[in-house]
Amino acid sequence: MKVKSIDHVAIAVRNLEDGVKIWKDMGFEVEYEVVEEQKVRIGIVHIGDERIEILEPLDDSSPISGFLEKRGEGIHHLAVRVEDLKDALRELEGKGYRLIDREPRTGAGGKKIAFVHPKSAKFLLELVEE
Repeated sequence: MKVKSIDHVAIAVRNLEDGVKIWKDMGFEVEYEVVEEQKVRIGIVHIGDERIEILEPLDDSSPISGFLEKRGEGIHHLAVRVEDLKDALRELEGKGYRLIDREPRTGAGGKKIAFVHPKSAKFLLELVEE
């Protein structure tokens, strides 16, 4: 598996405008996107080639709602760019890692994504293929 770089760090918030305020106050522009499949509204802050994604749940059925209920606002996951997502998933599963997604799905920006379960990785890890 070839990991290319960090793609983004995601922060879960209850209110997106409150969550992006500090970034705007530091002079960053914020792009907005809704990912219906993930049931989130995202504020995207570009820092070089990497991003900070501020995640607000669209409704109570969003996975972000459950996270906020259990853990409160804060860092939700770390995402890394991989060269071949399907290959990376097969390799990690072969090494005994529990996957949330055995097949890629669509994430922000139309990228292919998949998650590794935090119980096996010790944190929520997202793999991203552009």
